[in-house]
Amino acid sequence: MKSLVIAEKPSVAADLARALGKIHKKGDHYENDEYVISSAVGHLVELEMPEDIDKKKYGFWRLETLPIIPAKFGLKPIEDSKDRFTALKKLLARKDLKEVVNACDAGREGELIFAYLYQLTKCKLPVKRAWMQTMTTEGIREAFRTLRDGEKMRGLEEAARCRSESDWLIGINGTRALTKRMFGSRAGNVASVGRVQTPTLAIVYARELEIRNFKPRAYWRITATFEVAQGRYEGVYQRPNFRRAENDDHDRVDRIWDQATAEAIVAACQGQPVARVAEEKKASTQAAPRLYDLTTLQREANNRFGLSARRTLQIAQALYERHKMITYPRTDSRALPEDYIPTVRETLRNLHGGLAPHAQKVLDEGWVRPNRRIFNNEQISDHFAIIPTTHEAKHLDDMEAKIFDMIARRFVAAFFPAAEFDVTTRLSTVAPGHDFKTEGKVLTVPGWLAVYGRSTVDDDSPDSKALPALSSADGTPPQARTLDPVLQAETTKPPPRYTEATLLSAMESAGKLVDDEDLAEAMKERGLGTPATRADTIDGLINQKYIDRPQRELIPTAKAEQLIQFLAAVKAEELTKPDLTGEWEFKLRQMEHNKFSREKFMAEIVATTKGIVERVKGFEEDDSIARETDILSPTDGKPLRETLRGYKSHDGALMIYKVIGGRRMEEAEVRELVAKGVIGPLDGFISAKTRARFAATLKLTKDAETGKWQTQYDFGEKQDLGELAPFWTDPAGRGELCESGNSYVLRERDGEGWKQTFRVGRLMCQKAIPREAAIQLVTVGKTDLIQGFISKKGRPFDAFLKREEGRIAWEFPPRKPKVDKDGNPIARRSKAPPDLSKATVIGQSKSHSGGEILETPEAYYVRRPEQDNRIVFTLKRQLCGHDLPREEILRLLEEGRTGLIQGFMSKRGQPFGAYLVLAKNGGKAEFEFPPR
Repeated sequence: MKSLVIAEKPSVAADLARALGKIHKKGDHYENDEYVISSAVGHLVELEMPEDIDKKKYGFWRLETLPIIPAKFGLKPIEDSKDRFTALKKLLARKDLKEVVNACDAGREGELIFAYLYQLTKCKLPVKRAWMQTMTTEGIREAFRTLRDGEKMRGLEEAARCRSESDWLIGINGTRALTKRMFGSRAGNVASVGRVQTPTLAIVYARELEIRNFKPRAYWRITATFEVAQGRYEGVYQRPNFRRAENDDHDRVDRIWDQATAEAIVAACQGQPVARVAEEKKASTQAAPRLYDLTTLQREANNRFGLSARRTLQIAQALYERHKMITYPRTDSRALPEDYIPTVRETLRNLHGGLAPHAQKVLDEGWVRPNRRIFNNEQISDHFAIIPTTHEAKHLDDMEAKIFDMIARRFVAAFFPAAEFDVTTRLSTVAPGHDFKTEGKVLTVPGWLAVYGRSTVDDDSPDSKALPALSSADGTPPQARTLDPVLQAETTKPPPRYTEATLLSAMESAGKLVDDEDLAEAMKERGLGTPATRADTIDGLINQKYIDRPQRELIPTAKAEQLIQFLAAVKAEELTKPDLTGEWEFKLRQMEHNKFSREKFMAEIVATTKGIVERVKGFEEDDSIARETDILSPTDGKPLRETLRGYKSHDGALMIYKVIGGRRMEEAEVRELVAKGVIGPLDGFISAKTRARFAATLKLTKDAETGKWQTQYDFGEKQDLGELAPFWTDPAGRGELCESGNSYVLRERDGEGWKQTFRVGRLMCQKAIPREAAIQLVTVGKTDLIQGFISKKGRPFDAFLKREEGRIAWEFPPRKPKVDKDGNPIARRSKAPPDLSKATVIGQSKSHSGGEILETPEAYYVRRPEQDNRIVFTLKRQLCGHDLPREEILRLLEEGRTGLIQGFMSKRGQPFGAYLVLAKNGGKAEFEFPPR
């Protein structure tokens, strides 16, 4: 009798077949006398949707059918992977099987993938669990030597089912109820909510409100330069007897809140008075950072390389699964098992490259020994910290190499001793009692910092700043001469917007940003989501247009504001409280270890779901208690009321919505619109069809039939040119410039009427175009340099506008050279060309006018000998885990396209086939996929 092994992905099944004894492939699976090995492709089975339960009752979204609480959750195959489900169902029905081994990923989702498959196929075979911490050959064999009994995984399975079912209950019921109440039957508008995603959105929105409501306060800082015999140093004024004011996070010892007081202190320091100098020296140490868990890795990769949390997880998964170079990445532990010391020593011995000398030093010095910050069984559950394996690094792309280096370097540094510093605190006192503080910090023993290339003396480092020493020439007690005191006027700043790095921290601690590592560890079990799901949660909020991500900032959209405000109005705080969702996550973790019952958890979720639906269904907005504004309505002369959705007149004839075209209207903009009947052009409207950003002018119009006023876009397209008022007339009499909706238009006489000969937007890339620029385009064909455009990626840029045959073109000024901290230009590093001295010429490229095709062990190139051997095409020999055959490259460069190549591996570990086609510029190859 054989064991059927089910992996989560085909690539893992192939690894298992190699590790368990070179098991040969038979059709879609691997088989020998002991094992049959196959795989899923991620989730194959999902919960039935409401329309699957009762299409007639739940097919259309109606408030009266809510809440939907299934007595028992049904399952169905996922449509896109039905063939794979059918294949596994046939294998599970084989008569020569003694057991089935769950070899899906070692976590909650892996358990759910298998549990749903096992249930829907009605399998009765005994279950074993292969729990793989690493995907090395030895790691796989160890997991199969110590197979766990399926019944022992019951807690993890129940937690997985509860997670899935609770997300279904809250997501389906909350989304349907809120969508119907907020948008009615308007197509395309969905108010999606979720057990984890909505509290996460509430965290981001709360920060945005802090920024929006922030009132900057002026303060003053004083710096002064002091001179002693050995040199000069700078000090910062310190307020005497400082105690931070209660409830004032901006109060600091170096901030003076009164300008007159600050100016008086500066006046007292003028004239180079003598300052008494006293200083204190002490040694300090800094321990190495702890090993990575997934969230910490994602956070640092976002800070260092700008990678999204999802991208970091994909790279880490590839390093674990495809390259076998790190341990299981979806972990929330930063410690290793206490019996892992021999494995750590072996791993250190196998590290190569620049880390090898540091790893050898750890071994030579005997630094791998019991240490509770590293080896701690109490801080691990089913998974431990992310560390390298003994597998050697090969064929990594640039970003994979960077992430692996982060993990390996942190691993080696963790065993090094603490870094040691000499810290000097110097007080320079100018009579009468004005203290200036200077701190110097010098690295004396690098310790773990040596692994990161920090030397004993590193003057360029922000952590290392030596002060000129005091000497006998400065007197007893020492004195310094006070030079040029400087008064700096500054203002307090609002808190920064979240980045993915800081939001991951907030999710980990359920909205409480914690810097202390030990406290953060204690709060992990009550975080929002799990390390494996947080990246998907953030990406989901972005994809559902609740959050915009220009560069690294996360900004809630107008849609997010509508949702959170409505949830507050209906008092559905269960959906917005991070700490409550954190408590649910804690109970799921307890359930994994059989410390909390599935029935009790689901009862809480059902009660919460019913409460949300009842409050949403029963909510009625009371206009009588709405805030009255100072904006007088043109319909009845009374102040407009601010309701949940907009600004409404007492007689109901005028309603200006707070969100128009996906753009939030500021109250000042509503005031101008009501007063003038028109405003704009305004930027930031979002097309419902294409999601493209656009600018528009808004105007108020009265409906002749109903007598009600409404807001409409005005693009100036339907306007009679003869009705426009010109703001500039060509002295030569050739035309007139006018404003028309969003645009400046140039009109010229056409018989008795007018014709438009030129148009340019009044708002381009979020920058208002002044009338003077429009006049320049007409008269000289080019504007002066316009500063402050914003690109689609949110980056500011400057440009000239040019008129070219009736259209507008951009012209960019020369790039400013990058400068260092002293303002000196930084020479741009040119990329070193590849060494082709040992390359083999394998043909000529028809696509590149007969250029030479060269082959090296790493890549294929095309170079043009007549152009100083300029390289015009590059393609790595290994692409997506597949070695490209030479004959296909020759075909690509001859015909512009290869045949269908099978065996590529996606970042998610799924195999695929594709053609390679030559890019339009001929410099690279691109994928082209066959029809499904």
